[in-house]
Amino acid sequence: MGKVRVAAFSISADGFGAGPDQDLDHPLGVRGRDMFQWAFATKTFRTMFGEEGGSTGVDEGYAARSMAGMGAWLMGRNMFGPIRGEWPDDVWKGWWGDEPPYHCPVFVLTHHARAPIEMKGGTVFNFVTSGIDEALSLARAAAGERDIRIGGGVSTIRQYLAAGAIDEVHLAVSPVVLGRGEALFAGLDLPALGYAVTEQAQGEQAMHIVLTKQEQ
Repeated sequence: MGKVRVAAFSISADGFGAGPDQDLDHPLGVRGRDMFQWAFATKTFRTMFGEEGGSTGVDEGYAARSMAGMGAWLMGRNMFGPIRGEWPDDVWKGWWGDEPPYHCPVFVLTHHARAPIEMKGGTVFNFVTSGIDEALSLARAAAGERDIRIGGGVSTIRQYLAAGAIDEVHLAVSPVVLGRGEALFAGLDLPALGYAVTEQAQGEQAMHIVLTKQEQ
């Protein structure tokens, strides 16, 4: 069985994992893109979006590692898009165009049912209304021996951390302060949940920290 991982998740120096006021013009919230400049510069992420070049240093090493070995993804509805409430129609299919970068089954947590969406490149968005445990069970079945990546957003990661269901968390701490947004760790006692820092490295544009769940 593979690991359940959070990988290449950017946070600000003041602990926010997303900026405020997400909308079509600000998928990551206002100033949220500022936290991801390290990723946008890497060869892995530039290749993912059909661009050439990119950095090949420490940041690239973590970016490449974040995409390796994935058999399924989990994400919250806010990460999938800005629409709230009942789905008005089937037009919205995510932020990523006709061929999203996942290339495997993706399970989207939502309170409102919707039929699966098959995209180019092997990505299939599945909408799960029965909670985080059922979504993780479905992801495990789909991933087999490969890893499951919890992509976000902040609320989804917090729920799985609180449940002790994540094996490894890779954070890229960006040298920006947002002041407002969604705080990733507010109210969570990470040591009590079994998490400890097991790796750190200074990249070109971010500090990389890996938290691993310890045996208890």
